[in-house]
Amino acid sequence: MSPETMAALSTWGPILVMIMIFYFLLYRPQKAAQKRRMNMLDSLKVGHKVMTIGGLFGTIEAIDDKVVRLKIAANTVIEVSRASINSNISLEEQQD
Repeated sequence: MSPETMAALSTWGPILVMIMIFYFLLYRPQKAAQKRRMNMLDSLKVGHKVMTIGGLFGTIEAIDDKVVRLKIAANTVIEVSRASINSNISLEEQQD
């Protein structure tokens, strides 16, 4: 190898290694988690038991693109943002 190639490699090599580390340790796992969350939100149906980000448990009464109506107690229905749903308890119980 020529001295110019070695100099370029010693300059850009560590930067490329850092980019690869960030990609495999940060970017890819975040994208996978985001994809799982979108699939979970897309699979919500009326009657599913869910938990919100705030920790409220409820059953879906109605659902549209942005709003979910949750029954959290007898005669108590609230509206929450669809994005505030943290987990679908019904699907987790089926998988166990």
